[in-house]
Amino acid sequence: MPRWFNLANLFTLFRLILVPYVIGAILDGRHTRALELFFVAAVTDVIDGALARTFRQATQLGAYLDPIADKCLLSGIFLALGATGSVPWWFVAVVLGRDIYILLAVVAVMALTRMRKFPPSLWGKISTFVQISAAVTYMVENIWPAAALHAISSAMLWVCAGFTIWSGIHYTLRGAQTLRAR
Repeated sequence: MPRWFNLANLFTLFRLILVPYVIGAILDGRHTRALELFFVAAVTDVIDGALARTFRQATQLGAYLDPIADKCLLSGIFLALGATGSVPWWFVAVVLGRDIYILLAVVAVMALTRMRKFPPSLWGKISTFVQISAAVTYMVENIWPAAALHAISSAMLWVCAGFTIWSGIHYTLRGAQTLRAR
């Protein structure tokens, strides 16, 4: 059996498989189902990391697949929330724009250098946490519309946009510093 074929990577693949179902539930107005599936996806993220560390199942494939699954899930959720009018399109553009910008920068660096490892930064991790919080806030508001939840969602939108933009700037500065050092 190939080394990449392990339980940790199977959980990551399962999370990737859940993405269209979460998106479909949001687009179909089945917000409780979307939140349930998102919760299952979040649990698989915790499990795959724990398995990889505890049982030494970390692989290069898993290192690439895990952030791809996370980005597909969050980007898909924000695209679906944008399509349903839950979040404004400018916000979707900020989240997707940052991810596309980072992806293009990584591709360029890989094409021009021998650099192959791109560990997440603290600001990237914080940004991801805030994006998850914003996504959950909007999904909960779609289930239980209330003035208080709308106020929290609106505030989270701006907090999330700020952290997303700052993490993109931070990755740019860190990348430039790394390239200069080489």
